[in-house]
Order: sequence, then structure tokens, then C-alpha cells
Amino acid sequence: MSQVVPQPQRTPLYACHVEAGAKMVDFGGWEMPLHYGSQVEEHLAVRRDSGMFDVSHMTVLDIGGADATAFLRRVLANDVSRLTAPGKALYSPMLNEQGGVLDDLIVYALEDGRYRVISNCATRDKDLAWMGQQAAPFAVTIQEREDVALVAVQGPRALAAVTSLCDQAEGATITALRPFSAAQIGDWYVARTGYTGEDGVEIMLPADAAVTLWQQLLAAGVTPAGLGARDTLRLEAGLNLYGNDMDESITPLEANLGWTVAWEPVERDFIGRPALEQQRREGARWQLVGLVMTERGVLRSHMPVHVNGSAAVGEITSGTFSPSLGHAIALARIPTGQWQSAEVEIRGKRVAVQLVKPGFVRHGQRIFD
Repeated sequence: MSQVVPQPQRTPLYACHVEAGAKMVDFGGWEMPLHYGSQVEEHLAVRRDSGMFDVSHMTVLDIGGADATAFLRRVLANDVSRLTAPGKALYSPMLNEQGGVLDDLIVYALEDGRYRVISNCATRDKDLAWMGQQAAPFAVTIQEREDVALVAVQGPRALAAVTSLCDQAEGATITALRPFSAAQIGDWYVARTGYTGEDGVEIMLPADAAVTLWQQLLAAGVTPAGLGARDTLRLEAGLNLYGNDMDESITPLEANLGWTVAWEPVERDFIGRPALEQQRREGARWQLVGLVMTERGVLRSHMPVHVNGSAAVGEITSGTFSPSLGHAIALARIPTGQWQSAEVEIRGKRVAVQLVKPGFVRHGQRIFD
């Protein structure tokens, strides 16, 4: 018998992407726009003005029930008890028993002790299975919100573009939002979050209203941007991509995410805590660093990295040409240590690169020495 190949899923904005001439690709089982003609132009539009991304492929889960807080305090490395009021948000890895990262999530506190969790589309099945397994001892409900679309609007003019679609009071509410906070604006749930290193918002709204919003933003001068620009923007900002810069074999302490682990209170027994505490005592095996190469060429994932003239001891996890800087940048995993120099092996030749702290561009400006 022939095997049935599952068809990629489509977001409510699929027709808008096709009409705009987007190059569509399969991304985690979804048919998504890679670019609309020029990835570089889309990237620079976000850095200099405003761009919008269809992120409706992300998984949206609403967590409720009497034990919703206790459940999330168990399954997440960060502590949702820090979300002291509706509209607050935090970023957290979800770990396995060995401390490896199963996924990275954003959690929003809703009304009545409920939460909204946004996770990666490629990890949807794994996340739902893991959460379902861990939920057994808790009085908790996990509802996937397939009726919700997500549109990210990012860039120095993003807030102005979004608030131009609102009345004065709604616009003032959006403008007043602090980073990692959100508010209900009509049928929009607007969060001051993003994945680009620029200011902006992510808007969750009914799926059947997404096309109207997209068209309004287009009329307001916001540039549609695809997966390609989203990846170069996040890498310039030094933000991790799940499956590249971290996975189930890598802990937050090895992925430059130690700040996402809430160690206090000590009695909170989150999954993976014993393994992380042991690693904190003994020292992490790996560290995630930034690499800069100003000579011609592009740094790519899996290229070997040599430190202090040694044999290959690490590798690039994410690499690209930076449109904002005009040269190559990368994130790389190398053994923990105080290294003075590094080289990347490109087609059998070692090329010197600069070691920097992860993060290259914020708000359009270079941020490394």
C-alpha cells in the first residue's frame, strides 16, 4: 500500500501570502511564506520602519483549572507565580528529567487564574503529549486554541502602525504596555513581545478576523515579512531557535538561558531541577557564544569551530549573513572555558572569527565590541 503523505496545514492568511507573491515552503508541517521577493528588504524594513509576520502556525494553549498554577510551576523552569496580575508574561523552557530543553514557551497570565501558553509548531505533538502526561495528578485543563490567529508587528514604527487602527483609548493602552505584558483590546489580545530585537507587538485575534487586520496593516504601510527575515532578525538579536541552538540534549545553562530558571523558592520541585542543580555545582559542559566574521563568506550551521588553535571542539548552531551589519554572524556551541581565539572550518580551510557574547544588533544598532 502507498503511504499517504500529510498535506501541510495553512493559516487563515495563506491566500494573502499567495496573492502577495510569497515563496511558500513547508515549515513544521505548515505552508508558510519564506519571503515575498527580497528577504533582505524585508529584514531592513523591520529594522528601519515596520514589518509584519504571520505566526499563526505557533501552538496556542489555554491552561485552566484549580491547579493551573501548580501544574505550570511543575512543568516549567521559570515560575509562573511571578505573574502577579493578568497581562503579565514570562519566557520559560520546558525541561525533561535530565534538564534538557523540550521546548521554549511564552506564558501569559489571563483572568481567573488561567494562562495562555505559546509554543513552537514543530514541537506541538511532543508538547501536548508531555503536558498531558504531567497533568495527570493535577486538576487542570489544556485547550488548544485553533480558533486563534497570531500576527507579529515589529520595528521602530510598529506601535504607531498598530495604534493607528485603534481608537484613542485603545491606542493609549497599547502604547503604555511594558515589555512582556499584554492587554485585551476588543477581540485582540495584544502582547508587547517579539522575536526580532525590535520594539513591537504580537496580536492574537479570532482567526476569521486575521485577513482584515493584515489588509489594514498593509494599508498603513507595514511590510509583510517571511520566515527568512524572521530568522536573520532573531539571530542578529542573539535569540535561540529551538532545534538549532537548543534541544532535548542541551540544558538552559548550556544555551545561554540560565536567566530563565527560577531557583527560588528552593522547595519548588520543577521537572529537571535536580539535573540542573548538579550541573550548576559541577559546571556546564558547553557554552553558547557569538561569532563574527568580517571577511567574505557566510557562516552556516554545523561548521566545525576550533578554539585556541585546537582540533575541532564545537560547531555552529545557527549562522547567517547579517543584512544590518553587512557580514557573517553565528551562534556556536563550544566547551565551557575562557577562550581567547576561534576559527571556523569552511570548505577545509580555517578562518579566524571574533568571539563575542551572543547578541549582535538591537534596535538597529551593533551591540558587540
